[in-house]
Amino acid sequence: MRIARFTTGEDPRYGLIDGEPGAEELVAITGDPMYMPVQPTGERLKLDDVRLLAPVIPRSKVVCVGRNYAEHAAEMGNDVPDKPLLFLKPNTSVIGPGDPVRYPWQSENVHFEGELAVVIGRLCKDVPADRVEEVVLGYTIANDVTARDLQKSDGQWARAKGFDTFCPLGPWIETELDVTDLQLTTRLNGEVKQQSSTALMVHDVRALVAYISEAFTLLPGDVILTGTPAGVGPMQVGDRVEVEIEGLGTLGNPIVAQ
Repeated sequence: MRIARFTTGEDPRYGLIDGEPGAEELVAITGDPMYMPVQPTGERLKLDDVRLLAPVIPRSKVVCVGRNYAEHAAEMGNDVPDKPLLFLKPNTSVIGPGDPVRYPWQSENVHFEGELAVVIGRLCKDVPADRVEEVVLGYTIANDVTARDLQKSDGQWARAKGFDTFCPLGPWIETELDVTDLQLTTRLNGEVKQQSSTALMVHDVRALVAYISEAFTLLPGDVILTGTPAGVGPMQVGDRVEVEIEGLGTLGNPIVAQ
């Protein structure tokens, strides 16, 4: 099941994506799938007639994992940590498909980082690895936008990773997907920059959710970014970044001046 959040110019609503690629329609549903059972309303809308929004606005946090692909750690001159390296993005950094990433005046080196994102579906703490599927609603695509120069100068990552618009998510949440070996491709202005597989994660989704839930209580709608593969690089105002993950679609965003 693919869950989308959308608007036709009024308040945001949820819908289910139906149809083959290129001919998808939205089936409008009642309620919030994070908290209650949903029912189709009978209304069907063409994707071209709606604006897709971030499929979830995290209720409390976006938990991110650094250096979770060995080749990315190497390209940045870092060792792979023994345990997952965690940091947070504020929920105010989240935007949706097609929304512009604003290039902050404070930085001169803003990078793209295509990633698989995990959406939590129920309140949980200390989740055993073999029960992670019970607390995951589904998966979507993320771009962990990073002001690389500020990341280096600040010595910690909150500002470099947390600017408004620095966490594009979308285009929807897929609830039924085996994420152990999915192709991930990031394109800058149509040119492939990242090409990898989720099979190359140092710590897989089960291990990450279990480890993170040992530290933080996870709430419905919280999002976990699972790390980026090698090939990250700078973006400029006027560029467009697209992150595509097998089975999840494509998340595209333009880069604009702040």
